[in-house]
Amino acid sequence: MTRSAAAQGWRSPEVWWRALTDATSLMPAPVAVIAQDALAFNTRDMLVRAGGVPIRVASKSIRVRAVLDAVLAMPGYQGILAFTLAEALWLSETHDDIVMGYPTTDRAALMALLSNDVAASRITLMVDDTAQLDFIDALVAPNARPVIRVAIDADASWRAPALGHIGVRRSPLHTPAEVAAFAARIASRPGFQLVGLMMYEAQIAGQTDASGHQDGLMRWMKRQSGAELADRRGGIVAGVRRVADLEFVNGGGTGSLEYTAADDAVTELTAGSGFLAGTLFDDYQGFQLAPAAAFAFDVVRKPLPDIATILGGGWIASGPPVASRQPRAAWPTGLKTLGREGAGEVQTPLQGANALALAVGDRVWLRHAKSGEGSERVKSYHVVDDGVVVDELLTYRGEGKAFL
Repeated sequence: MTRSAAAQGWRSPEVWWRALTDATSLMPAPVAVIAQDALAFNTRDMLVRAGGVPIRVASKSIRVRAVLDAVLAMPGYQGILAFTLAEALWLSETHDDIVMGYPTTDRAALMALLSNDVAASRITLMVDDTAQLDFIDALVAPNARPVIRVAIDADASWRAPALGHIGVRRSPLHTPAEVAAFAARIASRPGFQLVGLMMYEAQIAGQTDASGHQDGLMRWMKRQSGAELADRRGGIVAGVRRVADLEFVNGGGTGSLEYTAADDAVTELTAGSGFLAGTLFDDYQGFQLAPAAAFAFDVVRKPLPDIATILGGGWIASGPPVASRQPRAAWPTGLKTLGREGAGEVQTPLQGANALALAVGDRVWLRHAKSGEGSERVKSYHVVDDGVVVDELLTYRGEGKAFL
């Protein structure tokens, strides 16, 4: 399917959303759907944007094993970026290249890793402090366990002149000297093997720049931060390579694939949000994702003619408590949550001219702000292709897993 052909469906909302409604009309709400052609479009589009640099798949932004497996079967995608060690251990039963996105102090999961040669060869822990290494050594001494693969998480945020810290608060390691010194400490310790480096530029990958709100400022910030990071990351990688034979240098995210792929110091990218495409990724200048995942809820009451209340809907995304973290009504168009209620745990009133035509029992489609968090709310996604449900895929929750 060509890019233009694949994009045709969701760019005709009247046809697109009615087809999803008809395909799932006999299923009880809430109904979770993955549109197969939209998922395929996003998957191929990110490969084009990556320009041949391999993409590691961030499981946090999917949380559906069948989708993970399908994406990883495509050339250009390799390895998983996991979000908890318990999840990584579970996935390591069928996958052999898993990098932890975050440090862990899960004692039970660490004990399982430290007693399993196969899992230890397949999972790479993320570290940025000797205290994390000490924690592992306190559980099992280096001479009584497999060698543990580790990667360094180095801070990719921008310490802007006059503006201060811009980005997320992750690693305490910021300068090339700090990262190189930590790498040397790892290399000198028995029981650990330094195999990778990660730098996630959230201020570039996760910042919209086509929302109509301070777009010019955001683009300026991205250019300035990107130039600073390219120079600093090159120095960091060079310093670490002097003490360790790195297997990978990971960077980027869905929102920065082109920028990060152009950095010669980077050997692989990460993407996750781009597959299911939450609404936080609707407003980027450089790319447009297809709405691959959506959720349908039923109207259960009409408090006013222009207000339709659905049962449920309050699936708020993590992050700052602002309007962008609320689910967004996708169909019918023009529906908004009420300023004094928002999206509720049990009910969500939606107001707008198109609510006038909604009756009790009608369906409203919402999209979650983030890509993976919606999977924690349902047991499965129904896969729709050409207006027909063709499959049902279990989420982590549907498989009885709740990792975080």
